[in-house]
Amino acid sequence: MSLRLQSFKEYQEAQRTAKNDPDGFWDGIASQFQWIKPHHQTRSGSLQGGDLKWFVGGRLNITVNALDRHAIERGNQSAIIWEPNDPNHLGQTLSYKELYERVCDMGAALRASGVQKGDRVILYMPMTPELAVSVLACARIGAIHSVVFAGFSAQALADRIQDAGATVVITANEGRRGLKIVPLKSTVDEALEHCPTVQLVIVQRVTDSSCAMQVTRDVWFSEFLNRGTGLPCPAEPMDAEDPLFILYTSGSTGKPKGVVHTHGGYMVYTAYSFANVFQYERGDVYWCTADIGWITGHSYIIYGPLLNGATTMMFEGIPTYPGPDRFWAICAKHKVNQFYTAPTAIRALMCHGEAPVQAHDLSTLKVLGTVGEPINEEAWHWYHDIVGQQKCPIVDTWWQTETGGIMLSGLGSLSPQKPAHAGLPLPGIDPVLLNPDGTELQGDDVEGLLCISAPWPSIIRTTYGDHERCLNTYFRPYPGYYFTGDGARRDADGLIRVIGRVDDVINVSGHRFGTAEIESAINEASIAVESAVVGFDHPIKGQAIHAFVISESALDEAQKQVAIGDVLEAVEKGIGKIAKPARVQFVQGLPKTRSGKIMRRILRKIASGEFDQFGDTSTLLDPSVVDSIKIDAQTTWFTAP
Repeated sequence: MSLRLQSFKEYQEAQRTAKNDPDGFWDGIASQFQWIKPHHQTRSGSLQGGDLKWFVGGRLNITVNALDRHAIERGNQSAIIWEPNDPNHLGQTLSYKELYERVCDMGAALRASGVQKGDRVILYMPMTPELAVSVLACARIGAIHSVVFAGFSAQALADRIQDAGATVVITANEGRRGLKIVPLKSTVDEALEHCPTVQLVIVQRVTDSSCAMQVTRDVWFSEFLNRGTGLPCPAEPMDAEDPLFILYTSGSTGKPKGVVHTHGGYMVYTAYSFANVFQYERGDVYWCTADIGWITGHSYIIYGPLLNGATTMMFEGIPTYPGPDRFWAICAKHKVNQFYTAPTAIRALMCHGEAPVQAHDLSTLKVLGTVGEPINEEAWHWYHDIVGQQKCPIVDTWWQTETGGIMLSGLGSLSPQKPAHAGLPLPGIDPVLLNPDGTELQGDDVEGLLCISAPWPSIIRTTYGDHERCLNTYFRPYPGYYFTGDGARRDADGLIRVIGRVDDVINVSGHRFGTAEIESAINEASIAVESAVVGFDHPIKGQAIHAFVISESALDEAQKQVAIGDVLEAVEKGIGKIAKPARVQFVQGLPKTRSGKIMRRILRKIASGEFDQFGDTSTLLDPSVVDSIKIDAQTTWFTAP
């Protein structure tokens, strides 16, 4: 049995097998990997109970399958190609043998420093090979890694360190993104003022700038790595259900959710989905432009590709530096075959026209992918016609941090494509559409709540330290189903188009933020009494944030501009620049029901410029508030700089 399907007929057969004999199907996939001890039960628990376990009794280490076996079979093959922020700087290529050795050195050094199986390690790093090495080193010794996107603020970082109870932080003195220098170590130092559990900070030197180093706590990455050189670093035997990593994602409350994935199920599904969605062939060069701080980077820069023995690329910079052709220059330079990016990036690059694309030879491209949000039709056609030269299939992938891997997508050129449609589910995935009352919508040409009716190996196991939250968010809204929080439409051909969030989560440039999380940050501004945020359509980001803020007193125009700055500063401090509202509107009140719940559907309509047909407002405590907000919105927007 091969991981990769070779035809649409094979896909259909795999779907039938997975539906009729799910345990046998997943056993066949799992058998492609090296296990220290085979499992005695394929799965236990149910979606109804939210207590799923996969490959019960099995023991393994994911890095043996991602590194050891490839280092033996083809040690000289490129594992990671690193492209630096500045094209004039020297890049790196690590073979499987070199990557294996570095991971072992790092793992041995961590073990020698007292890091044990189950300890939590936070990584707050730029997109350098050292980040990938550190992630894999943690997995090798059984430590639980938690990568925090290096654009989050000190407060957001501290929240995640505290929730995980981390003892080690790995960071860098600074990061580079385009012309910007990001002060990482100083942000870590600020966060650690409130994190007494951290005993060790490992600092990569990325730039020549100095940074504060505490003698008893901080150590340079290169010096630390040398401590493990020559020491053995056998892979820690892990139970299939032992946690591999925690990745924090925003939810509908102010506290980020620590999504937990495990060694066994996550390994099986990410490897399987990578092989099939991208139709990767030995010798191909694959590039995902995401940051490893997000789930896309975990699953489809590190684990999925390496488990398949692929050559995977990492990019330190941004799409428009030093020019708007940077993506295409890199594709031509490294002869990229599979290219995976976000619709936000595509829309931003469309603004620069076709010339930057046509300046480079993109003839090696075979598969184009999108991730993070649904892609609009205009961007789909530009991507397909201009970048793909009408010969590359587009895999419009839908999935989530919580699913671990891609759930809906075309499989390279094997399956049907339709602009702006994710398409069909992967084998073993059973999506359904529900009415709000939980009734399944049968047939095609229907629209409803997107849920999954059958378990899969990489499904979220828990939210770290709070399983009740996991149950309430994903498994209890519609018992017997995994609730995605997205709405979707199944067209007349049975292809699925994901419409967007139906809960209190805003998707900005493919990154999810809970409304409560942003509102909590805004309310820290001295000017703010209360706030509510909603998403609105944005031509580049997909969605942007509109903040409605009640101020302590009436503001004139000059005072409003100062107050906007205070609000933006509060969000940047509480979360990071990535979550800053695009609009700030000061209001006298918010539309609330008599029970105190904010009626966000009204605010969404106002933010979208729809000033009539608000529906039933009889349950509002003060319906006149809506008229006040509407009149203000029709006359002026207070747009954040």
